[in-house]
Amino acid sequence: MSIKEKIKIMVVDDMATSRGLVINGLQEIGIKNITYETTGDAAYEVLSKSPVHLVISDMNMPGMSGLDLLKSMRENASTKRTGFILLTGSDDPSLVQRGIKLGMNNFIKKPFSIPQLQSCMERVVGKL
Repeated sequence: MSIKEKIKIMVVDDMATSRGLVINGLQEIGIKNITYETTGDAAYEVLSKSPVHLVISDMNMPGMSGLDLLKSMRENASTKRTGFILLTGSDDPSLVQRGIKLGMNNFIKKPFSIPQLQSCMERVVGKL
């Protein structure tokens, strides 16, 4: 069984269009196990009980931002080793620096292509 069939990924994004683009991209890559949440708070609640291998989270969401979610995940024993990719439309380099300090594994800038998404993920989980 390939990693594409085993890996569990959660997409966290409050915007249906953006979330759909990520999910469709993952499906085109061949990822089979995808869940999603629309808020950082909901994602953290689910992840605390049922961790995944990789979280791809938008930065700007109401309530808990992507970096807030990352911080909470790194403080929780059951999610501290979960891969984390931040999805952002921002050009602010300090955002990436804050993510790195919190333990972000990688980031991807919107808009992105499917090859860019796959390359970003492979830097975190290995060859797909």
